[in-house]
Amino acid sequence: MKTKDILIGLTAFALIGLLAFIWLAPGGHKPAPALSLTTLDGEQLSLTGLRGQPVLVTFWATDCPGCVKEIPHLIELHEDYGPDGLTILAIAMAYDPPNHVVAMREARDLPYRIALDVNGEAARAFGNVNVTPTSFLINPQGRIVRHKLGEMDMSKVRAQIEGMLGT
Repeated sequence: MKTKDILIGLTAFALIGLLAFIWLAPGGHKPAPALSLTTLDGEQLSLTGLRGQPVLVTFWATDCPGCVKEIPHLIELHEDYGPDGLTILAIAMAYDPPNHVVAMREARDLPYRIALDVNGEAARAFGNVNVTPTSFLINPQGRIVRHKLGEMDMSKVRAQIEGMLGT
């Protein structure tokens, strides 16, 4: 390999690293999409309307083992931090039959907000989510501070939420 090729490769690698740092740095977090949804209870919910408080958005499906495994942890987060201002919004994937989502909510007595993404608009707004679970933690300023494909590390999520809530 030629020295010139090595230098070009290193420069490209450094540029990609710099761009990633800027995007992920505290001041450079990507803003959450300006998305509005209707919950299963008929509540109109706007992510921009939730500014000023942390929001955990999780895309899930009733037939997803990882999603079902996370449910008790989401309930705990809701119970522990909901009174202090945390909003949890579980968005059911477009392919998940609405009657399955409603049945799961009732069977597991899910206390947090749940919305259906019937046309896939929410998944597209969050960058074409197609893997479940996929979660986004949004800070009170409306910026995504954590994006996780697969099951979340709850101790890290709790620490971030506590930092946002000052608890």
